Amino acid sequence: MAHTTLVAPGVTATRLPLLDVLRGAAVLGTLMTNVWIFASAGSEWAVLQGGLNAPDPLSDPSAAHIAESLFRFLADGKFLSLLTVLFGVGLAIQYDSAARRGAPWPGRYPRRAAFLFLEGTVHFVLVFAWDVLMGYAVTALLVAWLLARSERVRGAAMWTAGALHLALVGLVTLGDLARPDSGPKAPDPAAVELYAHRGYLDQVRFRLDHALALRIEPVFSFGLLVFLFLLGVRLHRAGAFAPTAGGRRIRVRMAAWGLGLGLPVGAAAALGGPDLFVLGRYGIAPLVAVGYIGLIGCALDRFRVPGAGALGSVGRTALSCYVGQNLLCMLLCYGIGWGLADRLGGSGPWWVMGLWAAVSLALLTASRLWLRRFERGPLEAVQHRVLSARAPRPRPQP
Repeated sequence: MAHTTLVAPGVTATRLPLLDVLRGAAVLGTLMTNVWIFASAGSEWAVLQGGLNAPDPLSDPSAAHIAESLFRFLADGKFLSLLTVLFGVGLAIQYDSAARRGAPWPGRYPRRAAFLFLEGTVHFVLVFAWDVLMGYAVTALLVAWLLARSERVRGAAMWTAGALHLALVGLVTLGDLARPDSGPKAPDPAAVELYAHRGYLDQVRFRLDHALALRIEPVFSFGLLVFLFLLGVRLHRAGAFAPTAGGRRIRVRMAAWGLGLGLPVGAAAALGGPDLFVLGRYGIAPLVAVGYIGLIGCALDRFRVPGAGALGSVGRTALSCYVGQNLLCMLLCYGIGWGLADRLGGSGPWWVMGLWAAVSLALLTASRLWLRRFERGPLEAVQHRVLSARAPRPRPQP
């Protein structure tokens, strides 16, 4: 099939620094949400049991409650959506590279997606139940196929996926609003015991035994994943990440619309209570994520931003940092390590936010130092080596 070239105006094959910074911000931003899972009694299972009860700053406007609510609100769903958009951008860049070389598409990309799915499966089983890589791998296969289709087909797929997702979010939200309020939910005592005192293999068995339930998020949000992947493709095609005057204008508009509309609507949903949680995380957060892209882009366009280079290092080693941050939090929070979740549980939110800052600082420093000696992050190097290996040629018959 003939290629439908997607190369963005003004974009060459060189690396775009803005994408590295955005990717680094997305990785550390997802930890802003996940750190509350690690730090909560019942951890991964508490997400499904409703045990991650966020504070209500309206009924108790203490400094701790306001700080925790703001921290959670700025992160929840926003950076995950940002990371998803960037996966779509990365897929479009790979397509562009193949088009410039005249290589067939998708070519060997299904192999890359399969390896990503394997990485996500290992991460899910051994480290963290709420892995995103498996869902990204499946979505990438569909979007890779769509990249070789016309702009009209991609547009129809994008808006259809978005509409179906919003319809699902609306139905779930209406169901939550219609259900009687049962008040705060206590975490499952068995799950609390598992993560606070039981062994590592018990946690692995628990994830395997409850794999279907723990993998529900990428199934529920599949339409959103497709939409955001294709949104990333469209933004890349429009030159939204390019260091050009046109790219800067797009970033200004993204910041204005995404933050100007998304933040107040998202704040209203957050203050509306747990019945609007799904609407906020899966409906409004993607709009705010677009604003974050624009805001970070505008800041880098106009100022010398302290720490941007370190964020870019995290972005260049995104896979290693994503897995590494979850591994560190597992060892710090669960009973198989320091057991901070059990020892500091109920002592307020400050230690959780401090944990996020400490792990983030460790990743910023480690990625910066690593890239001084190596071209790729450790997991990126393994991925590159596996995917670059060519099948051995058959020996000629005598």
